[in-house]
Amino acid sequence: MSDFRTFYESIPKITRYWMTGSVVMPLLGRIGIISPASMYLNWPDIYENFHIWRPLTALFYYPLTPATGFNWLLMMYFMYNYSKTVENDLFTRRPAEYLFMLIFLWISSVGIALAFGIYFLLEPMVLAVLYYWAQNNKDTIVSFWFGSRFKAMYLPWVLLGFNMILRGGGLNELAGIIVGHIFYFATIEYPLQHGGRPLLECPQFLKSYFPDEIGGYQSMNGPRVSGGGARPFSDNNQAPRTHDWGSGRTLGSD
Repeated sequence: MSDFRTFYESIPKITRYWMTGSVVMPLLGRIGIISPASMYLNWPDIYENFHIWRPLTALFYYPLTPATGFNWLLMMYFMYNYSKTVENDLFTRRPAEYLFMLIFLWISSVGIALAFGIYFLLEPMVLAVLYYWAQNNKDTIVSFWFGSRFKAMYLPWVLLGFNMILRGGGLNELAGIIVGHIFYFATIEYPLQHGGRPLLECPQFLKSYFPDEIGGYQSMNGPRVSGGGARPFSDNNQAPRTHDWGSGRTLGSD
């Protein structure tokens, strides 16, 4: 139990709360304590029946069945790995700014989900965070199935392609890529290309509730762009790094 507590408390707090909700709610639905019918995102219920909680429950709930269990575990692995890395490294000691990013991704995902009939937000949200990490680590080398290796910038698209092939899906992943790119463009790419301030900045009231933590700030990607995240690696001064999935193992294993 002490080992689990140490592991749990080692997860940065925003990622920890997100993961906790994304584990507890599906398990409660699986054992019948909560009704899955009241959890998913459905516009008629929101508009006509005033089920205003559905955008929030759709963020945490995911239906657990023998057919979906592996994908849920995979998404939880990605959430733990990439959300933790983004929070620890790209938003070091700035919880308000990472929370702002997740809120923006969530609101954007809700809009796309309602437009295209997506019922659960786990996959779009995780893919959006993964996309943001990949764009900030474009030249990092990741290992995939069967020993394949490629740059991190291609990882979201590889996952999209694999899901299309293996599950006949892809819409959830595409939604995540879209909202992740919107945030990345507005906070990092636009100010780098055009100068000036980012198009999106963390509101001051969030910083008041979640002030920057005491201590020095050091980004994994060099100088910080105010309000958005960290400056991407320069191809001229940053050698590629590796992010090993484990050669030839099942997707999602270390």
